[in-house]
Amino acid sequence: MHGTPKGLVFALYYPILAAVGVPANLAVIVILSQGKCGLSRCITYYLVSMAVTDLLVIISAVILNRIVGIYFPSSFFFITPICSFSFVLIYGIRDCSVWVTVVFTFDRFVAICYQKLKNKYCTVKTAAVVIGTVCGVSSVKNAFWYFIYEPMHTVKNIPWFCTIKSTFYTSPAWAAFDWIHRISTPCLPFVLILLFNALTVRHILTTIRTRRRLQVRSNLENQNDPETESRRRSIILLFFISGSLILLWLLFLLTFLYVRIAKLSYFSGSNYTESNFVLEESGFMLQLLSSCINPFIYAGTQSKFRDELRNGMKYPITLSSKLCNFCK
Repeated sequence: MHGTPKGLVFALYYPILAAVGVPANLAVIVILSQGKCGLSRCITYYLVSMAVTDLLVIISAVILNRIVGIYFPSSFFFITPICSFSFVLIYGIRDCSVWVTVVFTFDRFVAICYQKLKNKYCTVKTAAVVIGTVCGVSSVKNAFWYFIYEPMHTVKNIPWFCTIKSTFYTSPAWAAFDWIHRISTPCLPFVLILLFNALTVRHILTTIRTRRRLQVRSNLENQNDPETESRRRSIILLFFISGSLILLWLLFLLTFLYVRIAKLSYFSGSNYTESNFVLEESGFMLQLLSSCINPFIYAGTQSKFRDELRNGMKYPITLSSKLCNFCK
């Protein structure tokens, strides 16, 4: 596979993704956990949780599944029971990552649009409960994936690799599960994110127009409005995070619709063609890319995050300089 152009793309893409995504998400976790970026504790809790789940997606789906599969195809990771469990883990963590973004979007919607409810809902305790709930539900829902796979072949009584059972495409129960799985992630998150963002934007625009009218009446139209600027920064951060999620997951969703409507099978099926493989694998590549985008969004939209990142990058140089001076 490595000798083909597509194989070379995969062999290069996933290591680069891991090399960028792991340190980027680790940097987010370390920097935001210090609480020096001017964000509330509640927002910080959500953003750190998103970084943790994104990091786990990269470790489970990119490193242990894609990279190991490309470079070490005979690894024990591909014994069928372990392989099946790894898919349960990958799908569970992936769904948790998506739904943490959804509940973060809802938290910002409440904080901006419902000031009276903000003090009760937008707390670290509530965030912990909500994140724990969506991750728990995601884990339980995806446990059924363990029973979907069967061995591709058996060597010395050891089942190897995972291929989807043919009954997955013919059984009404499994078809219903597949629809529920895809609707819950990513269809429903898409709808909720777009809804909450639309309502948030409408509220912000209404508020900005009201404040500008008041400024005009008070002859303060040329003065800076800290409240308006704060809301503007909040909506930019929110839109970049949720917008990138939708764009990078869109091809994955279209692949599912194509497979079900055209009555085909997912990759590893007998009637799967090369073009279908390219479509599905491209969807996975973009979907996994979403797990390392957020750190760059923070760096591009949050000046204090950039400052802390620069300080962190300077620290090893400063430490080395101090050690050299000490040894002289």
